[in-house]
Amino acid sequence: MKTKTLKKDKVNIITLGCSKNMVDSEVLSGQLLANDIEVVHENKRSDHNIVVVNTCGFIEKAKEESINTILDQVELKRRGLLDKVYVTGCLSERYKNSLEAEIPEVDAYFGTMELPMILKQFDADYKSELLGERLLATPRHYAYLKISEGCNRTCAFCAIPLMRGQHISRPLEELVKEAENLVKKGVKEIMLIAQELTYYGLDINKKRMLPDLLHHLADVKGLEWIRLHYAYPSRFPLEILDVIKERDNICNYLDMPLQHAADNMLKAMKRQITRAEMEDLVAAIRDKVPGICLRTTLIAGFPGETLDDLEELKAFLQKQRFDRVGIFTYSHEEGTSGFALNDDVPPEEKERRAQEIMEIQQDISFELNQQKVGKVFKTLIDKKEAGRYLGRTEFDSVEVDNEVVINGPGKLPVGEFVNVRITKAYDYDLEGEVI
Repeated sequence: MKTKTLKKDKVNIITLGCSKNMVDSEVLSGQLLANDIEVVHENKRSDHNIVVVNTCGFIEKAKEESINTILDQVELKRRGLLDKVYVTGCLSERYKNSLEAEIPEVDAYFGTMELPMILKQFDADYKSELLGERLLATPRHYAYLKISEGCNRTCAFCAIPLMRGQHISRPLEELVKEAENLVKKGVKEIMLIAQELTYYGLDINKKRMLPDLLHHLADVKGLEWIRLHYAYPSRFPLEILDVIKERDNICNYLDMPLQHAADNMLKAMKRQITRAEMEDLVAAIRDKVPGICLRTTLIAGFPGETLDDLEELKAFLQKQRFDRVGIFTYSHEEGTSGFALNDDVPPEEKERRAQEIMEIQQDISFELNQQKVGKVFKTLIDKKEAGRYLGRTEFDSVEVDNEVVINGPGKLPVGEFVNVRITKAYDYDLEGEVI
């Protein structure tokens, strides 16, 4: 085993899964730092002695990745390269007892809401005065802002309420203060995230407060882009669109997972909406905010999905022509109501159906991108890679959407905005030149 020394602890946090997990890791980092404990994210130098694995338990592939990561860290501990391994996050929340039995080499497991208990492992105190203080794992010019925790929806495929609990909105004043602190650190773009954005405020004020929150955030000086992720389509509050249209620093962008288009699938998934209602909603959104970028996600291979359902979904996509589409293959998750159904679509068939969907979207994306050639867009420079700069327009969220590739001589300011004329367009990316 590694010989103990008086050297101070250094904690490496490994984050798996979604942006909401990333925010949790950033908050943990901020608390450790405030307790004078050195902390890093995804450390490549391997000069740390403690690891915290923040796990994902959303679908089978994510669970496998989380378990493999835990086993990798346990092996490093066995070889004397680590002193401690801790596990937190959704997988730990959901399967804590099983994990303790199967991987006992982990020093402690924690659920999603047990930050103070993690800090106790380091003899650290939870500092409630650290409102919004986070050690960002993202580049300094953008950050995620989690406006609520948990979800009250009962979608048949989703295990998130099992891991994150019921919906709890964060106070508006707290979120505005956090946004102001992020801007002071250099953040120019904030992506609002939650399991369900549009439910914000119902538990506190008995009414949907997202429009009010957006107005307050748009007033934060220095905040140039505000982006909305994960809006639920059923009973969608259209007044959100008035705010998007009115405020210049709210991106013309909306991420609204629809999951399917066949009515029998929507009913089986417990989505509380019909295809006709979704079509009316999409039309209303585009009418209120012309040119808005609509992103959605879909599920292939839900129990009972037929080839006719697949064809209906494909026809829906071809008609609606969404700007951005992501797709998951159905994962049969215990504890969900969908788990009582017969998971009757074989894995390889789920993959085939997902591929068919993405081939349709690939053509749509290519056609929509071609329309951007010759136009000029305000572009945020994210990074320099392989001798070229990569940026995004207001129609693209980080990692999941298009990038703008900028070639040519000259140095560009990473984290700043430039105007780019699009010269070429591909399926999912653009090329351009600074003007």
